[in-house]
Amino acid sequence: MDNKLLLVAKILILSLGLSLLIKYGGPNFAIPETNAIALFAVLFPSSLLAVLLSWRIWLVK
Repeated sequence: MDNKLLLVAKILILSLGLSLLIKYGGPNFAIPETNAIALFAVLFPSSLLAVLLSWRIWLVK
């Protein structure tokens, strides 16, 4: 039980840190507002996860 609680706490802390980094550090980056960058920001995380999971499945076989 403690192990699961510790995992959830770590995820919450990392999520908080990432959100603070985006909120306060984000405006310092000069990223142009284009459709291609928005599409990349939306599709990249799920694409990366799909590649990593399929690689893991391929290694288990």
